[in-house]
Amino acid sequence: MTRPEISAELVAAYRSTEYCVRPVAGFGTGFVCPFILRVDRYSAPLSQLFSASGHRCATFITACNPFSLPRSPEANHAACGRLRDALIGCVSHPGQIIEGEGSDPSRVWPGEESFLVLGLDIETSRALGNKFEQNAIVWAGPDAVPRLILLR
Repeated sequence: MTRPEISAELVAAYRSTEYCVRPVAGFGTGFVCPFILRVDRYSAPLSQLFSASGHRCATFITACNPFSLPRSPEANHAACGRLRDALIGCVSHPGQIIEGEGSDPSRVWPGEESFLVLGLDIETSRALGNKFEQNAIVWAGPDAVPRLILLR
């Protein structure tokens, strides 16, 4: 499939999306969850999660709506199942994969099933985003500031 251009409006939509991380078990007391990641804003809960897990980076990624072209809920769910399988092969422990959802705060675009993956380096994150035909991923390093990474 040919990749359409990413419009400025679409980039703005990615930047305003709320990347919700669902409840996480096993990371000790005092850990705040669920929480929302926002592009270019420090996340104290993500920093706490890094400390609790021993990881220093994470990727928020989906397989929904390749190239931001709407697909059926069934097709998106199946694609996310394939992504989860691929992620399991990239991490040392399945607990590094945490369910989430990318949500449009204006509710114009339906939420997208997603994953926060602890310890996934930027190169592997980019490769998976490209494999699943995504325009972008959200990646955070040790500073716990999620960054929008355009894939083209």
